[in-house]
Amino acid sequence: MRFQVPQFIEIEDKIFGPLTFKQFIYLIGGGGGVFVLYALLPLWLAIIFGIPVAIFSLALAFYKVNNQPFIKVVENAFYYLISNKLYLWKKREAKAAPALAAQKKEEGPMPTYMPKLTKNKLEDLAWSLDIKEKITR
Repeated sequence: MRFQVPQFIEIEDKIFGPLTFKQFIYLIGGGGGVFVLYALLPLWLAIIFGIPVAIFSLALAFYKVNNQPFIKVVENAFYYLISNKLYLWKKREAKAAPALAAQKKEEGPMPTYMPKLTKNKLEDLAWSLDIKEKITR
């Protein structure tokens, strides 16, 4: 028996004309907010506060940032603002006196120990890994 596998599952269905359900809800919410402001406030205040509400609802419905919906950007910004932040910095040495700087130059860089890896050691390591692998099987 054959089953049809859904294609394009990331694309939302258009329910209300050219709008998806989410877009329709954002626009209805923004329109309702503007209507409430118009009903409760004088006209000049309703215009001042209604324009940002309308722009925000239009951005929620249609605007995308880096192919991500605007609501996701707003959500991430909100979580960033309320979460703890970890600040890292590179500690810099204060400028030392000239006598100390000259003393450091004479000493030279700090020697670091680096073991040598020869061909024999590498072959021994590979052999021991092969033997342990065979024993554990």
